[in-house]
Amino acid sequence: MPTDLICPACETTYQAGPNEPWRCQCGRALEFSERPHPEGDPLSLSQLDTSDGLWTFFEFIPIEPHVTFHEGFTPLVDDEEWNAQFKLEYVFPTGSFKDRGATTTLSRAVELGVDKIVEDSSGNAGAAIATYAARAGIEADIYVPAGVKQSKLMTIQRADARPVRVEGSRQDVTDACIDAVESGDGWYASHAWNPAFYAGTMTFAFEVAAQREWTVPDAVVLPVGHGTLLLGAYRGFSLLNEAGIVDEMPRLLGAQAAGHAPIVEAIGGDPAGEDDEGAGDTDIADGIQIELPARKNQIIEAITETGGEVIALGDDPIEAALDRLHRNGFYVEPTSAVAPAALQQYREDGTLAPDDDVVVPLTGSGLKTL
Repeated sequence: MPTDLICPACETTYQAGPNEPWRCQCGRALEFSERPHPEGDPLSLSQLDTSDGLWTFFEFIPIEPHVTFHEGFTPLVDDEEWNAQFKLEYVFPTGSFKDRGATTTLSRAVELGVDKIVEDSSGNAGAAIATYAARAGIEADIYVPAGVKQSKLMTIQRADARPVRVEGSRQDVTDACIDAVESGDGWYASHAWNPAFYAGTMTFAFEVAAQREWTVPDAVVLPVGHGTLLLGAYRGFSLLNEAGIVDEMPRLLGAQAAGHAPIVEAIGGDPAGEDDEGAGDTDIADGIQIELPARKNQIIEAITETGGEVIALGDDPIEAALDRLHRNGFYVEPTSAVAPAALQQYREDGTLAPDDDVVVPLTGSGLKTL
């Protein structure tokens, strides 16, 4: 039976089904009522059968693998120049880490007997959800900004999903999508609100630990828009601790785009990135231009409870990091350069010591900028 949903604030429980709410009546995001994890010692990476990709960790996931391309176990690559390990999340089937959440979200939709899904996205999540909806044979409407990149729009269209272009801000896109959901136009496969998406992104942490022989790094530096990967990492490492597989948490260090940095502002930092040469609103990192993160309080909690920090970066350091990544053979899209740019800043300001062991995800393919 599909797992029910529960509100962590008011503890209201909602029965699983195609008409389940997309958030609690009190306004909070919902979670699964179960947090499964395996018993016993884990196998070493050399002994693990990873042919099912991220679904190798099915014992942690409260969803059955109905829709999958056996995605996951992206490479973890040492890079001496950056003094870090890059996890190449851009080699997923649709070219971004959002496939982690798409496989679990559409698998959940199949479990519930959903006929149609709707999603709002700046591009990558929409492309992933549309592709996995096509694999599931489920109708999909994807709400996107009017100026969405052509490569991402084509991915949505060629998966036979219907792109709905919305003029205005990224928040206007979300508002239009929620209006459609509230009118009964489909099940909200939201990468920001739906707990099924985070059941997928938390596998990032499982893979990092497994690829490091069940150890965790000192820190992970991640881009933050809606915080889907940061929250996934936090949940994944937390579950590994609960299961007794690891005994520590990495510091979670966030990176936002200047002018679009509500988490930085909430924690008391400089959302305009005025300490950077590229101060002012940042346009290059369109994938994280989120003004109202759905799980803002959870993001803040994940950062503060791990002893982490979050900073905002302007265009100049992001562009410099992007050029440097490309010259080193990492062909990523601009938003993927935000975390490496933050890594450099955290090293320079002493937040990270020179010998700190750090993992940085590279989240989207440069082919998506074409």
